[in-house]
Amino acid sequence: MSNAVIAASGLVVRYGEITAVHRLDFAVERGQVIGLIGPDGAGKTSSLRVFAGLLRPTAGSVEVLGRHAWQHRRALHHRLGYLAQRFALYGDLTVDENVEFFALLLGVKGWRARRDLLLERVGLAAFRSRQADRLSGGMKQKLALACSLMHSPDILLLDEPTTGVDPVTRREFWRLLADLVAEGLTLVVATPYLDEAERCSRVVLMHEGRVLADAPPGQLIRLLPGVVVEVSAQPRTLVARALTGVPGVVDVRSFAARFHVRLELGEGAIDAIRSALEQAGAVVEEVRAIPAGLEDTFLHLTRTKGNHVVGEAA
Repeated sequence: MSNAVIAASGLVVRYGEITAVHRLDFAVERGQVIGLIGPDGAGKTSSLRVFAGLLRPTAGSVEVLGRHAWQHRRALHHRLGYLAQRFALYGDLTVDENVEFFALLLGVKGWRARRDLLLERVGLAAFRSRQADRLSGGMKQKLALACSLMHSPDILLLDEPTTGVDPVTRREFWRLLADLVAEGLTLVVATPYLDEAERCSRVVLMHEGRVLADAPPGQLIRLLPGVVVEVSAQPRTLVARALTGVPGVVDVRSFAARFHVRLELGEGAIDAIRSALEQAGAVVEEVRAIPAGLEDTFLHLTRTKGNHVVGEAA
């Protein structure tokens, strides 16, 4: 890719006997928002650490901004921003002092004005004298974001930046990221939250170190065969058992208080499900066809071990 700012080919990461990343082929174009989506152990953090020059790959090659990520890691640190999964700032320093430390570490000129601008932007200007340890989880992440942006990086790598953060702060955080992308920043975001994938221009679904699918969110949803029916009925144990016996049902998944039922064909599906539940003695509240979601797709691909891998849409 001529516009690729990150390009990985056959990337492998091993820790002793454990292979965390299996031959990852990956490219990011300037200005994209790439979501690495998957559960713990999927290989997201290991991939990001290689991109950031913090981890030497076991095999394969990775280039960032046209340079070998490991060989030129010191130079690349001045062009990359990295927000770690765990809060990695100094708890006994104030907000102001943490940002100043990173500015001086990276040799940022005119850092005071830059610091004032960033703290205002992330909503921490009123807390600049507070010690980092006394900040809430969401405020800590905003401080970490400000520090990672002090040197005006070309690429920002974020490792599960909203894990453990309340929903309101999550929305605020993503609004900040959207503004940064509008200004030309390239983002690679690792997250276990499938709803955040909708905010990405491209989604890479990962599981056990392998890529199951790589495409825009809308294209990923089309990978799911059949139709999805949402069922709300009680009691749950009886309902789950009855649903698995309906002809044409491929799988049954529990989603909060409801079930998602995937069938090979949609014709007559709702009537068949409702009839089976009523015959089993269930109290049926609602049975309706719904659009497939990314979570439905991810669970399907996990079960089929990535038989439906796709590339980025043209």
